[in-house]
Amino acid sequence: MSKTILIADDGVEMRKLTRKVIETISASLVCIEAIDGLEAVEKTRELAPDLVILDLSMPRLNGLDAARALRSAGSRVPIILFTLHADSISLLQASAAGIDAIVAKVGDLEGLVSQVERLLAPA
Repeated sequence: MSKTILIADDGVEMRKLTRKVIETISASLVCIEAIDGLEAVEKTRELAPDLVILDLSMPRLNGLDAARALRSAGSRVPIILFTLHADSISLLQASAAGIDAIVAKVGDLEGLVSQVERLLAPA
């Protein structure tokens, strides 16, 4: 059974790289993309992905605000904040926004794979 992952990042190349990394995990993972936080919220409501990966710095709605919007709408989808600014976000701040994991974009692609696998693992 396939799982759907929404990747939200305003950088085209970063979305492509993230998608490529995710698709190496399993052929049953299907990626959809959003170009900013607002589109991520809209697509999550419409398509109900199994996991959302949000960049922190995006136009119209940043990753923290997008996560808050999803949680306030009742979404329980797991959320990974995949950002260049991982060290500037506290776990308390991320948790309060409803984020399940923070992964640094630079030098931690294994961390992204690990968190995707953990959050998609059967309960």
